[in-house]
Formats: sequence, structure tokens, C-alpha cells
Amino acid sequence: MMIKILIFLLLFFSSALSAHEAQSLPYGPFLSGITHPVLGFDHLLAMVSVGMISAQIGGRAIWTVPATFVIVMFFGGLLGLNYGGVTGYEIGIALSVLLLGASLAADKQLDVNFAMLAVAIFAIFHGYAHGEEIPTIAEPPPYVAGFMTGTVILHVAGVVIADISTHYEKGKILLRILGGLIALSGLYFLINAI
Repeated sequence: MMIKILIFLLLFFSSALSAHEAQSLPYGPFLSGITHPVLGFDHLLAMVSVGMISAQIGGRAIWTVPATFVIVMFFGGLLGLNYGGVTGYEIGIALSVLLLGASLAADKQLDVNFAMLAVAIFAIFHGYAHGEEIPTIAEPPPYVAGFMTGTVILHVAGVVIADISTHYEKGKILLRILGGLIALSGLYFLINAI
């Protein structure tokens, strides 16, 4: 009888332990990858801001600025996946939110090449965070495809928000207010990261 109880307890606790980690991927690695940038408020704000800034610049920037972010973020994700343990990337993420928000609030026309360089630097930090935080039970290729897809969706949302705001009389003011709120959020993230 004691052996049956012992076997039951071992089976119960071993399944409970593995179930805890499995709960972090309830819908599989791809959808979990999508939710990583969407549910991380700092990532969400930065990525929507990239889309809004690209729309604010206009022309080819609408696709080149977000594409630069996604491509460089992929390489940053590979760094995080393969060389975890680096600290300080949260400061880079917080600075990206602060500076992108400030840029929106200032409503200054940025040079396309400058914007691409800036978002490339920011993308390294975001990609590193995504790569390092891949759950141990996730398959990296679908998870990475998921967080890249989530990022693209957020960039498109930012482009749509900025585009819609230009069609209304007070849309630019609203965009500047949103930028200011994003910058304040970035300052909050920075204070907590230091």
C-alpha cells in the first residue's frame, strides 16, 4: 500500500511540475511568440511607435523603417537565444520607448536613414529580450516566427493609428499627446530598469 501511495505522489508531483512550464505555452510556440511582444507593455509601445513614426515620415519609410526593425530584431533574437545572460538590455528597451515617444511628441520630420539606424539599434535590445526569454519548452523556430509576426502586426497597427489621425482636424495633436504618454511610460520603464 505504501508503494502505491509513493508512486501516486511521484506521478502527481512530476506532472504538476511539468504542467507549470507547459502553462506558459498554452497555444503552442507560434502563438506564444506572437503574444510576447503584444503582452509586454514596453515592447508593445515601442513597436506601435515605430509604425507611427514611419507613417509620420511617409513615403518609403512606411515599410523600410518597420522592416529594418524586424530584420535587426531577428538577429538580436538569435543573440539572446544563443548568448543569454547579458544584462542591461532592459535599459535599452526603456530608452527606445522614451525616445520613440519623444520623437512622436515633438512631431519633427525625421530623416529616413536616421530613423532606420535608430530603430535598428532599438531592435537589437528588443530582439535580445525576445530571444533570451524563449521558454525552455518552446521550439525556437516557431516561437521566433511568432514574435516576428507579433511585431509586424504592432507596426501595422502603429501605421494605421498615425494614418487615421492625419485624416482628422485634431489628429496631429492626438498623435503628439500619444507620443508624450509613450515617452512618459518610457521614463517610468527606465527608472525601474536602472
